[in-house]
Amino acid sequence: MKFIEANFDGLVGPTHNYAGLSIGNIASLSNAKNKSSPRQAAKQGLSKMKALHDLGMVQGVLAPQERPDVHTLRRLGFTGSDAAVIAKAAKQAPAVFKAVCSASSMWTANAATISPSADTADGKVHFTPANLTNKFHRSLEPNTTGNILQAMFRDPNHFAHHTHLPDNDHFGDEGAANHTRLCSQYGKTGVELFVYGRHAFDSSKPAPTRYPARHTLEACEAVARLHGLKDSHVVYMQQNPDVIDQGVFHNDVIAVGNQNVLFYHQQAFVDSQTKLAEVQRKFGNDQALHLIEVKTNEISVEQAIKTYLFNTQVITLSNGEMAIIAPTECRDNATVHSYLEQLVQRDTPIKHVQYYDVKQSMQNGGGPACLRLRVVLSEQEQAAVNQRVIMSDGLFSELNQWVDKHYRDELAEADLADPQLLVESRTALDELTQLLDLGSVYQFQRV
Repeated sequence: MKFIEANFDGLVGPTHNYAGLSIGNIASLSNAKNKSSPRQAAKQGLSKMKALHDLGMVQGVLAPQERPDVHTLRRLGFTGSDAAVIAKAAKQAPAVFKAVCSASSMWTANAATISPSADTADGKVHFTPANLTNKFHRSLEPNTTGNILQAMFRDPNHFAHHTHLPDNDHFGDEGAANHTRLCSQYGKTGVELFVYGRHAFDSSKPAPTRYPARHTLEACEAVARLHGLKDSHVVYMQQNPDVIDQGVFHNDVIAVGNQNVLFYHQQAFVDSQTKLAEVQRKFGNDQALHLIEVKTNEISVEQAIKTYLFNTQVITLSNGEMAIIAPTECRDNATVHSYLEQLVQRDTPIKHVQYYDVKQSMQNGGGPACLRLRVVLSEQEQAAVNQRVIMSDGLFSELNQWVDKHYRDELAEADLADPQLLVESRTALDELTQLLDLGSVYQFQRV
């Protein structure tokens, strides 16, 4: 039976803006208050999806969230018509209002943690939406994310969906941005690496002091239990607190893996030598595992963050060779570009690098890996997926027309309080759910 790894990219929402909401994310903070282009951002994301489709990859689309989130504002005590709620919130609680306008769901690496059927006890693909408790604007996402995932992966014979973990920092869960799966082949049982920033119930353990550790060990363990994973095929690794304090807010900013390759920075983990030995042992000492360590004297942590060298996608092409899908920032940095040019000449499966312009996302703190959620599927599971969310030439054209019809070319922070923006967004999303055959996944569609 053939297995593939599909990528499901987040479609950038109509309220894409630079509000600087993500403490610990240097790019997000440094571009705060700049004008954004929702239309350009959405088209950049669609172009990357189409490019991977053209490379022969199975590429899907994950719908954005409803924003501004008027439902949450009503829960917080703002009353009246939708326009009145928006006006009151923007005036009385501007920080809260900016948060409920965030288009951060575009970074679907944080949408959920996925375990393929080859790894799970019941032989189904398991989905657990991330609760994202560390950031208020992202903690608003998991219910709708769960609705969207269930509309995409409907068949209970193949797919198992879990409710997100309790909404508390003790079980802070950032999803696949802190999860990597290594395997010899996609359809073989793999080793799932869960990376965490801190121990929630043991303050004596090392933790960052400048920026928050968003993901806990306890959340990792809970997801592994929910997915029915065997201890013999799970490794829990702590992210180095020092790199979190340098702005590495997720593991996918400092490490990325695919099949039998783990590409990571020298400073990525606590007790790297011991933990990587455990990874090798559980992967199989007789199996070829490529641990590609980038030394600090080759690429500094600062350079890695600025270029998102590790927030790249590593994909397996049809000929079995691997390619790195990198942002153009990696090409434009002489040191990083030189390193990548040398990497593809080494004795590893990575033989190609391709660069893509995702600047609208990069300026808000998310690179190519942030924009995608990986799902390993068998042929039968692939057939059971809602086929309307799978990229094709036709869907690419339809979605670009949809963006041109509904998205603004420019959006400033002050524009978020325009009540017409909510009308535009809801109109766009209502049409999108029909286009992607999602049903009523949004709160405004259910009242």
